[in-house]
Amino acid sequence: MTLQEFVTATVLGVVEGLTEFIPVSSTGHLLLVGHFFGFKDEEFGKAFAVLIQLGAILALLSIYAVRLWHLFLGMFTSADARRFIFGVLIAFLPAMVIGALAYSTIKTHLFDVRIVCATLVIGGFVLLWIDRLNLKPRYHDATEFSLPMYLGIGLVQCLSMIPGVSRSGATIVGAMLFGADKRAATEFSFWLAMPTMVGAFAFEAFKNRHEFAAGSNTLLIAIGFAVSFICGWFVVKTLLGYVSRHGFALFAWWRIVVGALGLIALYMGM
Repeated sequence: MTLQEFVTATVLGVVEGLTEFIPVSSTGHLLLVGHFFGFKDEEFGKAFAVLIQLGAILALLSIYAVRLWHLFLGMFTSADARRFIFGVLIAFLPAMVIGALAYSTIKTHLFDVRIVCATLVIGGFVLLWIDRLNLKPRYHDATEFSLPMYLGIGLVQCLSMIPGVSRSGATIVGAMLFGADKRAATEFSFWLAMPTMVGAFAFEAFKNRHEFAAGSNTLLIAIGFAVSFICGWFVVKTLLGYVSRHGFALFAWWRIVVGALGLIALYMGM
């Protein structure tokens, strides 16, 4: 492992952890950073971007561990707990099916930095639009959404298979349009992230298991994992409060600026 590879793995871990749970597209940012500063082996770079998500996943699971345990116990005693678990699984189902069936097409045609930049900009304007809508939320708790609403959010989440759209962004926007307030929509994006990210990681790890054969690759993944865990933990602990107070304007303008600068850089041949 060279110093450059170590620095790249660390930077990508920071990017993954800081962007996974906010509506700016972690995959899009990782692809952009990887394109301009990343690994020489592009295939490993694409696999790395998904594999280090495990750090962010574990950060989320560690923070929600007590609630997950209570939810697990509630499966045997509470109809509301069983209903919520079923709702999360319903929301996860569309991404699981479409992701498995369209994996090759997505990786071959959509993992393009030009697409990432364009969707970052478009998604930024969508966030500004949703932030300014005079919505009248009917749901203030992510565990109380209707079952059709869970399915609708899951269908909207499938848009995030286009890098740059943002899984959390699509989930939050979908939930708000279906009647959730900002905090409930953001928190449900955390719950839905658990099966979605674990499934994506497991599928990607299996597809790219040959990357683990190289010891240096495994070490690079471990570095990215550790850094993404630390940064992801910080974001999950602070995001709900920030969104409740300030909305999504900061993330929207960040998307627009990053996407626009990316397009300019690509146009200039950088």
